[in-house]
Order: sequence, then structure tokens, then C-alpha cells
Amino acid sequence: MCGIAGFFARRRPYNRDRLVEVTTAMIASLAHRGPDGQDIWVDPEAGIGFGHRRLAIVDLSPTGKQPMRSASGRYVATYNGEIYNYLDLRAELEQAGTSWRGTSDTEVMLAGFEHWGVQSTLSRMVGMFAIALWDTKTRDIWLIRDRLGVKPLYYSYSGECLAFGSELKALRALPDRRWTLDHDALAGYMRFGYVPAPATIYGEARKLPAGHFMRWRPGEVPTIEPYWSARDVAMRGRAKWARPIDAHESTDRLEALLKDAVAKRMIADVPLGAFLSGGIDSSLVVALMQAQSAKPVRSFTIGFSESGYDEARHAKAVAAHLGTDHTELYVQPRDALNLIPNLSRWYDEPFSDSSQIPTYLVSEMTRRHVTVALSGDGGDEHFAGYNRYVWAAELWRRIARMPGPIRAIGAATLGAMPRGAFDLVARILPQRYRPARPAEKAAKLAEILRMTSGDAIYRRLVSQWQEPDAMVRGAHEPDTPLSDATLLSDMPDFVARMQLVDTLTYLPDDILTKVDRATMAVGLEGRAPLLDHRVVEYAWTLPLSLKLRSGEGKWILREVLARYLPRNLFERPKMGFGVPIDSWLRGPLRDWADDLLDPKAIAADGLLDPAPIADAWELHRSGKRDMHYPLWTILMFRDWQRTWG
Repeated sequence: MCGIAGFFARRRPYNRDRLVEVTTAMIASLAHRGPDGQDIWVDPEAGIGFGHRRLAIVDLSPTGKQPMRSASGRYVATYNGEIYNYLDLRAELEQAGTSWRGTSDTEVMLAGFEHWGVQSTLSRMVGMFAIALWDTKTRDIWLIRDRLGVKPLYYSYSGECLAFGSELKALRALPDRRWTLDHDALAGYMRFGYVPAPATIYGEARKLPAGHFMRWRPGEVPTIEPYWSARDVAMRGRAKWARPIDAHESTDRLEALLKDAVAKRMIADVPLGAFLSGGIDSSLVVALMQAQSAKPVRSFTIGFSESGYDEARHAKAVAAHLGTDHTELYVQPRDALNLIPNLSRWYDEPFSDSSQIPTYLVSEMTRRHVTVALSGDGGDEHFAGYNRYVWAAELWRRIARMPGPIRAIGAATLGAMPRGAFDLVARILPQRYRPARPAEKAAKLAEILRMTSGDAIYRRLVSQWQEPDAMVRGAHEPDTPLSDATLLSDMPDFVARMQLVDTLTYLPDDILTKVDRATMAVGLEGRAPLLDHRVVEYAWTLPLSLKLRSGEGKWILREVLARYLPRNLFERPKMGFGVPIDSWLRGPLRDWADDLLDPKAIAADGLLDPAPIADAWELHRSGKRDMHYPLWTILMFRDWQRTWG
């Protein structure tokens, strides 16, 4: 795990000193991603500078340093990530006569490029990666991003100059470059709480999409192509749903895949552990780790004293049963509040998933003990774990039968009820059906009753602001998979369609961005076994009946986990990994929010319409409605403006 950056400026060649100066500035901005060293490689004749910040995980010796050149000298690479099956690839290459200088996966990857070619090697690699590659023979530059988008890769292209980096701050270090805010991208942010790929907040920079590579030969137009497509995988998998399937055999197969995915991610030359929230996904990962470890696995969790936000007691019970070496930290509000001034600096562009706060806190604690941590990310998207998969489908099935006027009355009634009434109703429901934060769920239900299709319900559930074009002056909301009408015919099942859209958007642009920035801010490598592309491909071949049963998601994951844990330790309502932003905005964050949400300042800025923001702030401060999600989106943008200008 590392940070990479570099640029190619062919028409305006730099001398060696200038190449070194610019490349050093770019890579120095990523020092937090690689605390173990910094190296650069430049070629003045070609006009190339490659930089690398190292977080040493495999082959800690100098033979693992990057940028690295292949044995023949044809390829030069700077690379961020891990190739988890590199030992298998190394054995194949040894049989073909390859000899080695060290034991790193980078050297294996470069040898594969020489022996099999770039695209053939990519198809063989199991891992997470962002790669910049220079081919001295064909004079091509490649930028490559892993299949699911675990590792980030940003680029900026203008004529004869191409620059890239693990984070936008590396591109901002380029000299003589003007950066302008992309109003359309800002509108996308207002809907989702993140800037949807391939856009960035700047008109001059882009994200390389997951599963794609860019190939550029100076003098030609760059080409961006997919080498792996989550959409194609989903469609091929769906075609197999009609076949007879044995649930027990499918569970066996999934368990074997997951065990291998976990085992491969336990290979490291540094201390290793895991995040453990006590939920299904992280508990399963830790259980499979412990089953394959001769000593107690290190597990880490954080807790909050606020009701509805604490899973630490569940994690502690799971850790006790599995016999892990468990560490927990109960966070005080001041610990979380002190992080807020740093969020925009870590994320580079507006990002408003408030679980960024506990993710950073658990990463910081974990880094005090280990250098690598496995996580349960990916289980929700591919095994139908999000509550919206159950609720949206069931709600649409029910309300589609209701006359419009009846729906309108129901929405109005829910909107008029006091918040405390929902808490009272929730307390009398059976535990397994008792939602977290019931008043918030009821407010969403009131809006959903007004929807006219299942996809409209999904759009509402994933939107922070419902009319982003109206929020951002002069903006047109960018197209995303959410607005792709062809998905309806390609993936007619509503739940599967939601899963696919989440895999293409929410997973890489929110979840994985959050985890990458939080872990890299403290020099910790995060690994996600449930995002092994072999697991993902197999998950899509499983019919929904093996994922959703009796109103609960992740059925088959639960079956695997039940082989390692008693069900009473994990069968409970799903909780999000969040912090009580709603109450903090009425308490310790109120002055900070008042300042950033000042209508006069927002109007003077000229970017946003202050009226709906002021209305939302008044509703929230008064306690009439919980508006913290859309408000946090505005606050994180305004804070980003102050940080980056």
C-alpha cells in the first residue's frame, strides 16, 4: 500500500532537475500514504517523472522499492496496492525460467507484463491496485485501476501532458496549473454526498473508473477501456439463476472461496489484524482468519456511548467466542469532534459520509498495533445486505397497489407525527424487526409514499438533496448509472438492479473512498476479502433466494458464519457505522454549523441557493425533523471550500 504520482510532458520537455523538482513535490504531498520512504524515477529524454511513497508490507528490503524497472528494462512501474496471488504467479513464472532479485509482488507483476503481456497479466491478477506503467519499447503510458475500485487513481490530461496521482492533492502540486470548480460535479455531489466518477470536483481532473485502463501514446488520443466489467459480470451471473441449485453446495463453495480470499490477504511481512464491528461481514472475515491462524488474531473495534450507535459490545462477544486478541476503544464526543477540521484535507474533494469519522478513529487505533487490517467491506452490495434492498422492494410492492390519494394521506400523517411516537412504536416491535433511528426511517417512508416507481424510491434513498440542479446555480446534474435507462432491461429484477448500481457507484465512490482515505491518513493498509473479484463473480451467479429470505439479507453469508459462530451472536437488526451527527449539530457543533450555513455568506458565494439550506437548518435546529444528512453534505462542501479555496 502506497501513494503514487507522476507526469509525462512530451511537448514541453523538462531537464532532469525540473523533473526531479516537480515529481518530488507531487509525491511529497502523499507522505501520509507511505511513511516508510520516498523514491522517484525520471527520464528527461522521454519527459517522464514517476514518484512513490512506500508503506512496506511485502519484501521490506531495498529490492521491494519503487518505482521499479522490469528485469529487461522494458517496463517501469509505480504502483499502489497488493497482488494477493503473487506467489502463485511467481511459481508459474519460475517454471518459465524467470529469476528474481527480491520477493515483492511488484517484481512479479512486472515479470508477468514481460512474459504474458499487460492485459493478459491483469486477467490473472487477484488484488487491489492502481498502476502507472511506462513501456520503453512501444512508448506507451498505462494507467490501470483494479476491478472494483478499491484503490484510487486520479489523472489530468491536456494535449501533450498527462499527470496522475493517488489523491487530488498530488495533481494540485503541479506548477502553473489552474483548477476550476466543476458545477455539474458539484450537483452530483449534492445528490449523493460524493462526487460520482469519472468526474472530480475540478473540471481539469478525472477519476479512472474501476476495472479500466488508460493507454496513451504521445501524439495520439488517450484510450480508456474496461478490462473487467461489473455490469457484464452481473448479467452473466443472472443468466444462471434459472438453473437448479443446491443451497448447501452453494454455501460450501462460497465458504471455500472466502477462506482462500482471506488466506491470501493474510500474507504480509508486517503485523496484521482486522476491524471487527460485530456485524455479519466483519465477524465472518475475523472468523475465517482465526480458523486459519495458529495464534489469536488481533481484532479492533470502537464504541460510542450514545444509544443506537454502539456495536462494541457485540464485537466483544464475537471476539470472546472466536478467541481473538481484542482491543476496543470507547470514543468520547470530543475525540470525534476534533477530527472535523481535518476531514477536507484528507478527502481533497467534498465528501459527506459521516462514517468517515469512526472509520478514521478505528484506523488510528488499529495502526498503533498493526500495519495491515482486513475489513468486511463489500458484503452488503453483493449479498443484498443493505436495508434498502428489503424495504424498497417491499414498499414498492405494497404501495404500487394503493390509490394515489391514499398514499398522500399516509405520507401527510407520518409527516405530522411527533418524533417520540416512532420511538414508542419501535420499542413494542420484536427485536429483529426494530429499526435503528425509527423517526428517521418514518420520515423517509413519508417521502417514499409519494414515489411513482421502485427506481424512484431507490433514487430517494440514496439522495441527500432531491433537486441538485436547483441547489447549484448554473449546473446540470451529470449522468451516472442511476440515470441509465438501459439498466431496466439488462437487470429487470429491482433488488439486483439496486445491487448493481451500488456496485458501480456507492461502493467505489463512497465506501472504498472513505476507507482508503481513513486508513491511508494513518499509514494503515486495509484489505477487503469480500471484494475478491472471484467472490463477486460467484455471488452474482447466486439467485436472490440465497441472499434475501424472510425479510433479511445476506442469507448465504449468515449460513457460512453459522458454521463458526452461534446465531445469537450475529442475528440482529443491521446498524450503520455512524456517529450521532444529528444531535451534535444541535449541540457542540451548532456554532460551527451556524457559521458555515450563514445564508448571507452562501448567497455572496453565488454557488448555492441559500433558501432550502436555511429551511433545512431551521427544521433541524428546532427538532422538528432530522435533516443532518443533507446538512452534512452542505457543511462538508463549505468546509472544503475553506480548506482548498
